[in-house]
Amino acid sequence: MQIAIASGKGGVGKSSVTASLVYLLKDTYKLIAIDADADAPNLDLLFNVEKWEEEKELTGAKIAKINTETCIQCGICAERCPYDCINFIDGDYVVNELTCEGCGVCRLVCPVKGVITLEEVRSGIIRKTTTKYNFPLISAQLDVGRPNSGKLVTEEKEWAKKIMKEQNLEHMIVDSAAGIGCQVIASLGGADAVILIAEPTPASLSDVKRVYKVVQHFREPAYLIINKADLNPGFRRLHEFAEEEDIPIIGEIPYDRAVPKSMTMLQPVNEAFPQSKASKALKEIAKIVEEEILR
Repeated sequence: MQIAIASGKGGVGKSSVTASLVYLLKDTYKLIAIDADADAPNLDLLFNVEKWEEEKELTGAKIAKINTETCIQCGICAERCPYDCINFIDGDYVVNELTCEGCGVCRLVCPVKGVITLEEVRSGIIRKTTTKYNFPLISAQLDVGRPNSGKLVTEEKEWAKKIMKEQNLEHMIVDSAAGIGCQVIASLGGADAVILIAEPTPASLSDVKRVYKVVQHFREPAYLIINKADLNPGFRRLHEFAEEEDIPIIGEIPYDRAVPKSMTMLQPVNEAFPQSKASKALKEIAKIVEEEILR
């Protein structure tokens, strides 16, 4: 199975919940974990990954290049660039590679053929390792200013499928990025189930509703975990939302200082503080995941 873990909003504890669930399920099932947040990957930190066994570069992004020797310096490209990434520097028109989106407008409006070209550059890297817990982890890192984060996640999942076949693994657990952008869509596409993480605040409720619409588009079953559930006990709108949409709430995790402490120790909270309040709640959630999703 492919299980995607999403939140819509950042900072609600999605990665820490993912790390604990993988940690708790690893001895029962043959798993592979994917960090699908190519902008800000952090799952490797929670598993204390010190080195990567293999890395692959992903190309496909394009940026404009101006041949300064044949450029007639008319400035039309700078005027028409929708991203304002062409500047006149030291007597030449130069493209800012960090802000160029490779749209090709500059090449289209340039009066001299061949002066401006679109060149393919690296979008980022995909990397794989075997954690100290003996399950594979795939992560990606998008280069600064580059597009194609969704493509990076798709490539991660394709690599994971290949490893699953080679190693006879059973389940793929995907830690999605925040928001509802390309990365999240790529994470949710093809999933057999989605676990939504939210905290009892209006902002988190609003964002989890948005990502749930994406889940509905893919017609995937959804489950909800309420994290830091006791921080705002009077806030019942998450429960109302789950009831209205017929989304099972598979657990509520109390706020626990053990969670940030475990992060500084580079360990899942269930390993660092197995008797903490959060660890006990996560252990119960893992049982429900086994009974209701994986079997």
